[in-house]
Amino acid sequence: MFERKGQLFILSGPSGAGKGSIVKEILTRREDLFLSISATSRTPRKGEVEQGSYVFLTREEFENNIRKSNFLEWAEIYGNLYGTPKEPVFKALEEGKNIILEIDYQGALQVKRVYADAIFVFVLPPSLEELRQRVINRNSETEESLETRYYSALEEIHYLERYDYFIINDILEDSVNKLDAIITAECCRVDRDILSLIRSNHWKPKE
Repeated sequence: MFERKGQLFILSGPSGAGKGSIVKEILTRREDLFLSISATSRTPRKGEVEQGSYVFLTREEFENNIRKSNFLEWAEIYGNLYGTPKEPVFKALEEGKNIILEIDYQGALQVKRVYADAIFVFVLPPSLEELRQRVINRNSETEESLETRYYSALEEIHYLERYDYFIINDILEDSVNKLDAIITAECCRVDRDILSLIRSNHWKPKE
């Protein structure tokens, strides 16, 4: 049976837009979709397990992988390194698995340079005021950090034109439905794999 290559979906958006909630829900719906596990140089938090939450590396190991170009994307955040290992993602795609990455716009732009065939989806809040309120509701931000996140969101939204799709995350179920539809549509897209199949002996009419 012919099996086409898997699709890589990138989900980005400002902090507080609700990316994590959308990813969590879509993974319960689709058995053909898998979340890529990130690598980090930070120490595990309570309850985190190796290969479940992250692949935990020492800073030296992480930097060595950077030098070897072993990451699809990586960034340093608050003194710790985070990245997406390239090999397991490409291996899964070759096996026909669909992979989703939840990363920021900087990581998404790195992926676009390495793997242009990925599908890029940007998650927007209903409004910047709603975004602000969502961050406030976390009770984890100072007034200064809140302003920083607010203006970071304005900067990130300018990169929307680099994406293939956008989702305004007002009602979570509607947003998950839209992402579900995007994934289904992209998996049914006519591409070189399908054209090769049609032109091969698999679907030649019987004589």
